[in-house]
Amino acid sequence: MSYFFKRGFCFLAFMALITTNVAAQGWIDAHATFYGDKQGHDTEQGACGYEVFKEGYGLETTALSTFLFENGAKCGSCYELKCVNSKWCKPGAGSIKVTATNLCPPSSGPQAWCNPPLHHFDLSQPMFLKFAIYEGGIVPVQYRRIQCAKQGGVKFMLSGNPYFVMVLVFNVGGAGDVTSMQIKTQSSNWAQMSRNWGMIWTIGNGYVGNTLSFKVTTSDGKTIVADNVVPSNWQFGQSFESKSQF
Repeated sequence: MSYFFKRGFCFLAFMALITTNVAAQGWIDAHATFYGDKQGHDTEQGACGYEVFKEGYGLETTALSTFLFENGAKCGSCYELKCVNSKWCKPGAGSIKVTATNLCPPSSGPQAWCNPPLHHFDLSQPMFLKFAIYEGGIVPVQYRRIQCAKQGGVKFMLSGNPYFVMVLVFNVGGAGDVTSMQIKTQSSNWAQMSRNWGMIWTIGNGYVGNTLSFKVTTSDGKTIVADNVVPSNWQFGQSFESKSQF
């Protein structure tokens, strides 16, 4: 990921702006920066496994700091942010809503915004500009978790090889972040998949040439079953949409 900081900022001053992490009415204090350009370029496949335009996330996305990312567990979660207490906030801009699709990695030096234990959002530039002025570079925000509103059903993209099947689960509504994936064929029992990275889940052989079903559980404990969502003639690289949604 490339970062688009116009000017240098003092890390100590930034730390001084961090207040308590619990604010009124469920809002939590954090900061936000941006990456890419005004058209949203530099939104390539990231640490969640999503290709944000191909998978339908578009520009309404954010990378999470190391603390918030939780080693990929929070991929797909959704947040509402508002710019607060800064001359760089746009008056009357209101809040923005984004889906977590990437990691803002830890770094060294004065611009280590994403290092633990900081709460930080690295937004696509178009989303940042909805509530803050470009020259601000970094602004204080408040955020809260919200339910994800997605169109259509939960989707699955298959990759890998005959001996190692990988499934990217995306377009997940509700809590948005998946904590468990199970798979079965038309003639097998449910088998637990393992998180490879981000929202890509894996399992061994025995699934090529079979009709596939998935059982998906999100962080709030809700589960859906996508019965026979993948036909037996599926190919690696294909995506399939279920009739189920949270």
